Amino acid sequence: MPIKTFKPYTPSRRFLTMLDKSEITKQTPEKSLVESQKRTGGRNAHGEITAWHRGGGHAQKYRQVDFRREKTGIPAKVAAIEYDPNRSARIALLHYADGEKRYILQPVGLEVGMTVLNGPTAEILPGNALTIQHIPPGTMIHNLELQPGKGGQVVRSAGGAAQLMSKEGDFALVKLPSGEVRKFSINCMATVGQLGNLDHENVTYGKAGRTRWHGRRPTNRGVAMNPVDHPHGGGEGRVKGNHPQTPWGFPTLGAKTRKKRPSDRMIVERRSK
Repeated sequence: MPIKTFKPYTPSRRFLTMLDKSEITKQTPEKSLVESQKRTGGRNAHGEITAWHRGGGHAQKYRQVDFRREKTGIPAKVAAIEYDPNRSARIALLHYADGEKRYILQPVGLEVGMTVLNGPTAEILPGNALTIQHIPPGTMIHNLELQPGKGGQVVRSAGGAAQLMSKEGDFALVKLPSGEVRKFSINCMATVGQLGNLDHENVTYGKAGRTRWHGRRPTNRGVAMNPVDHPHGGGEGRVKGNHPQTPWGFPTLGAKTRKKRPSDRMIVERRSK
C-alpha cells in the first residue's frame, strides 16, 4: 500500500503524505458492531485534566473488534476490509457460518473472500487464531493474550508482529516488536501473521490542523513559560540547567517512578534500546 504525495500548491501540501486506501472495500461500518464512545478531553471524574493535550478531533464511533477469538471451529468468510479511526491497523469484517458478524484485525495477506478459522484445527495461515501450543516455533503472530481467555492485548498496531521462538513446558518464549523476549502461557491465544497497513509509520501529517483532527491539542514547552507557570520558565534569554520537571516539580523525562515490579518474572530479555 503506497504513500501518496501531492503537488505543493499550498504550503501545507508540500510535506503532507497520505495512505493509498485502495485495499479498503467498504466505506461505512457494520451498524450492529458500532457503538458511541464518550469523550473525556483528558479529564477525570472531577473535571481535572490528567492527560494533557487532548480534546477536539473528528467525531468517531467505536468498532467492536473481536480480540478473544473464542468462536472455535466455525469458519468465517472475509466480507470486507474497513478503516477504523480508533486504531492504526485495518479491520476485517467476518461473516461466520452460523450467521454472526464480527470484526478482527486485518493481517497482511488477508483479503475479501478468504476464510479464517479459530481453534486447534486451524491451519497456520494469516488471520487464523490458535493457542500458542498449536503454533510452530518461528511463526510470526499478533494479538497475543497475556492471560488465557482475557483477549489479545499485545501486538495490535499497524505492521506489528511478534515471533514465537521456542516452547518450554507450560511456557513459550516470544520476541515482541520492541525486542523484548517474554514468556507467555502456551494456553494463550494468538493470531497468525503480521498486521497490515505497513506504511502507517511513514505518514507525515504536513500541517497542524491534521494533528487537531486526531484530537491532539498543542503542546507548549516549559522553558517558554513564566516562572509562575513552570519550574523551567523565566530567566533572561535561554537558560540551560534545571533537571527536567513537570509543572508541579516532579521529575520527568526518564526519571524512574516504578517501585514494584510484579511482571518481571515473565520478562527474559529487556527490550533493545
